[in-house]
Amino acid sequence: MTLTISGILFGIFLFLSSLHFYWAFGGKWGSTAVIPTKADNTSQKALSPGIIATLIVAVGLLAFGLLPLVITGTIHFPIPNWLQKSGLWIIAGIFGVRAIGDFNYVGFFKKIKHTTFAKKDTRYYSPLCAVISLLAAALIFITF
Repeated sequence: MTLTISGILFGIFLFLSSLHFYWAFGGKWGSTAVIPTKADNTSQKALSPGIIATLIVAVGLLAFGLLPLVITGTIHFPIPNWLQKSGLWIIAGIFGVRAIGDFNYVGFFKKIKHTTFAKKDTRYYSPLCAVISLLAAALIFITF
């Protein structure tokens, strides 16, 4: 069961990390509805991440994907036990909070629900974050 969960988490994070690397190096596919827009549904973005921020997110997502593989022994990399457990809690926490949202632009409890981003967030992004959070929490309770 742990190998299945870690494999699913790795696959999700590898995909998300790859997308962020693609966007950081100028790719445009899929980038039109991944950043919240203002309430009037114009193209004015609520935030505007640059190349460095996108690369940081890409590397972080890749590290999040590798952590479950290290914990299950699929790959070997010397990480202290406290950091393994803390890392999973961090993943579960970040994505759990992301799924709940900021009560304005993102998450299940957002106020702005009619923009293109908001519709995709409700249908895809927030449920994916909830699944990631639950899988990381499950791995914590199964493994430790």
